[in-house]
Amino acid sequence: MNTSNSIFNKNLPPLADRLRPRTIDEFVGQEHLVGNTKILSLITKSRQPFSMIFWGPPGSGKTTLARIIANSSEANFQEISAVSSGVKELRKIIEKAKASQSMGQITLLFIDEIHRFSKSQQDALLHAVEDGTLILIGATTENPSFEVISPLLSRCRVLVLKPLSEKSLELILNNAFKNDIILQKNQIQLTASIKTQLIHSAGGDARKMLNALEISINLIGSKGKITAAVLNEALQKRTQLYDKTGDYHYDTISAFIKSVRGSDPDAAIYWLATMLEGSEKPEFIARRLVILASEDIGNADPQGLSIATAGFQAVHMIGMPEAAITLAQVTNYLASAAKSNASYLALKKAQNLIKTDGTHPVPKHLRNAPTTLMKQLEYGKNYQYPHDHPEHFITENYLPDGIENVFYKPTKLGYEKYISKRLKSLWPAKYKK
Repeated sequence: MNTSNSIFNKNLPPLADRLRPRTIDEFVGQEHLVGNTKILSLITKSRQPFSMIFWGPPGSGKTTLARIIANSSEANFQEISAVSSGVKELRKIIEKAKASQSMGQITLLFIDEIHRFSKSQQDALLHAVEDGTLILIGATTENPSFEVISPLLSRCRVLVLKPLSEKSLELILNNAFKNDIILQKNQIQLTASIKTQLIHSAGGDARKMLNALEISINLIGSKGKITAAVLNEALQKRTQLYDKTGDYHYDTISAFIKSVRGSDPDAAIYWLATMLEGSEKPEFIARRLVILASEDIGNADPQGLSIATAGFQAVHMIGMPEAAITLAQVTNYLASAAKSNASYLALKKAQNLIKTDGTHPVPKHLRNAPTTLMKQLEYGKNYQYPHDHPEHFITENYLPDGIENVFYKPTKLGYEKYISKRLKSLWPAKYKK
């Protein structure tokens, strides 16, 4: 492979930046947001942007759309990254925005990775967004309801971006060979199978696809054929480092969760260390452990949820690097705990039944009767209070008429073994198996 004869001038922007659309008509993908009658097209046509947060995976067009909106509205565009910017820089931008506002010009502030802003940084933004000094467009790969403070979130419209379809990626790739000033001048061969492999390997990320193409071309020089070996080498160079916004981020958290679910504390600790060494946000890991404690451990070890919740609070309070020790403790406990997804399955069964059959009336004896009229309608009539009976239990029908489903089927592992035994003694007809 020729690695010394790069066709790309080092003074030029990367291929992905050179191909970045300048108008909404040039943008490819996100058809649910972009189109003649869709919200982002309407915003650019009206030239009246409002504060919003783009939530979507890497390479789906968040930054590009923010720049297009700013350009269409002729706004004073400011762009910062939450990773490298602090409150001091934010305040300078707000002061400049106030001056621009007094002269009739709006300021649009784009914050990449807004989920990495601390609460104090988000608080510093709040008033400027609230009074119209700034129009905020935030970009995040994380659920904003977890990462953005409620007062700020309530003042923004959340728009969900999807991974780009393979059809959209193919259009972008074709456009690169057709319109890029550098690619037009060189003889690069890309067979249909390699093209398909390149598109498929991108996983909906246009930037990843174009970066892989650029590296591939640099490996072979100004002429030649991009082979499978060349493409694989380019993709390897792209994923050698832990990228908190890339595929490896999602693959690693998946491996971590599956290792805890699979009761392998050693593998779980390895993937935890991988994420922490890659500067993954500890709250992100702790939150996933809380979810896992209910989904995969449940009542087989009810203590798991308490430990995971306490761990999340401790991580939030003490921060890194000491929070890593807490995460390790919680990870080891949950990985070693008895496992059950019975509660998760019970919820899904009940939800599926309701989606299929709809909701049913609440039986009258279960309804509350705080008024005379409700009592006359026999709300609460014949309800039997369990605590008035031996063992604080009495056989009663608590489901709507006609429903006899058993949703919760506890396992015979951990504490659920006791739960199973108790339910069989209380409800022998339901739990006869």
